[in-house]
Amino acid sequence: QVQVTESGGGLVQPGGSLKLSCAASGRTFNSNFNSYVIGWFRQAPGKEREFVAAGRWNGASTKYADSVKGRFAISRDLGKNTMYLQMNSLNPDDTAVYYCAVGTRWVAGRMFQERQYDDWGQGTQVTVSS
Repeated sequence: QVQVTESGGGLVQPGGSLKLSCAASGRTFNSNFNSYVIGWFRQAPGKEREFVAAGRWNGASTKYADSVKGRFAISRDLGKNTMYLQMNSLNPDDTAVYYCAVGTRWVAGRMFQERQYDDWGQGTQVTVSS
């Protein structure tokens, strides 16, 4: 099992930026984290949770939802257990609880599916408002 913790949420004005962090840990993960995959999802009030972005922990692949493409980017600390979601040009539609999830393999064309991920964090609130 992998413990997943998100952080970095908060209140930001439209047009602003935030950087979310996702820290993962666990015995198996710590010894082989470059083989894992990460997904970011979000859930706005009254809506279903939706896919935002996914990437391999080793940086080899990424995928983004159309709604965030060009504005959001996944990055990482080399050799560390933390991945990031840099969010730029935020707008009120981006307001949601953001979740980080960790999985064990990259399935081409399927990483938008929640079932590809095994362990989830508790979420961090992002509010975009003036």
